[in-house]
Amino acid sequence: MGFKEEKQDVKAMMTKEFTSPLVAELRANGGVITRGDVTVKLAEFYGFCWGVERAIAMAYEARSHFPDKTIHITNEIIHNPQVNERLLEMDVKFMDGKKGKDYSVVNSGDVVILPAFGATIQEMQLLDEKKVQIVDTTCPWVSKVWNAVDSHRAAGQTSVIHGKYSHEETIATASFCEEYIIVKDMEEAQYVANYIANGGDKEEFMRKFKNAVSAGFDPDKHLTKIGLANQTTMYKRETKEIGRLLEVTMLKKYGPADLAQHYAEFDTICDATQERQDAVTDLVAHKDLAFVLVVGGFDSSNTAHLKEIPHKFGVESFHIDRAERILPDNSIQHRTIEGEVVVTKDFLKKGPITIGVTSGASTPDKSMEDALERIFLIHKLL
Repeated sequence: MGFKEEKQDVKAMMTKEFTSPLVAELRANGGVITRGDVTVKLAEFYGFCWGVERAIAMAYEARSHFPDKTIHITNEIIHNPQVNERLLEMDVKFMDGKKGKDYSVVNSGDVVILPAFGATIQEMQLLDEKKVQIVDTTCPWVSKVWNAVDSHRAAGQTSVIHGKYSHEETIATASFCEEYIIVKDMEEAQYVANYIANGGDKEEFMRKFKNAVSAGFDPDKHLTKIGLANQTTMYKRETKEIGRLLEVTMLKKYGPADLAQHYAEFDTICDATQERQDAVTDLVAHKDLAFVLVVGGFDSSNTAHLKEIPHKFGVESFHIDRAERILPDNSIQHRTIEGEVVVTKDFLKKGPITIGVTSGASTPDKSMEDALERIFLIHKLL
């Protein structure tokens, strides 16, 4: 659903709330600016992707179009705290009860927004029965993954989903599958590939993937014909490596003549996610960086993967979800690779420094500007 009458007003509102003169200046200067003794290098691709902007705009337009209706959203619209707080200010009601989503609060005639991650097929059926007005902001790239797993189902294949089994997008994708298994990384994919090639301990296998398989899953039965899909926010190089591993495994087991019967792979890698990851890889090639600042929600999968890249290259990095994590005493609260929020003291050093900066696909430019302005101010006072 789109709302033509509200588009121009919403566009102006989003420009005011989310854009940044500082980031615009960075772009105009080839991605580099200096303030005092601090030089900032901006990743070539960063921040809001098209799917995120579209989702936020549709939510804002819905609020404007239905000023007197009760509006619910089934989950966070995106993984960004400021954006979700803004929706709360607009009286968009999040369906988060003490024991999960509370659908009892939704009444016939209400408006329900489906977030950019999508919703499960069961949720959609339930909301249809409640006769509500749906505003579906699901990212088209997520829908593309759903089409892929539907093709797997039609071909009698088990979907191997590269993702996190507790992530909203992967939960939604799994709901469209007949049979599935979710692998979070190459290590788990190698375990699955080894089982396909050589067999193994079924009980151990099921313990390992107890939360990441479809009901009634049998690795001896359901891994003979497989298709690859992915959570769009995962590390895309790893998705490709997992695809190659599974293809080679099935090739060796069944031979080239029958490979197409046993393995399928569609290109469902999100361009925006790939671009942001490649841009950080290019950014850390600069050997003069004191650290890389990664701005984005702590529960944002795509932002977490941006943090992993400097870590892999031995470059220090700090992942923050908002500018307030940078404290006046020159300390910074940040999320580690393991997901723990810790404090690093004296993170800015005296004298000239060069830092890299990027942001997740759910992060407004304004959030990056607010963080950089704090860094400029604190460094000036050292």
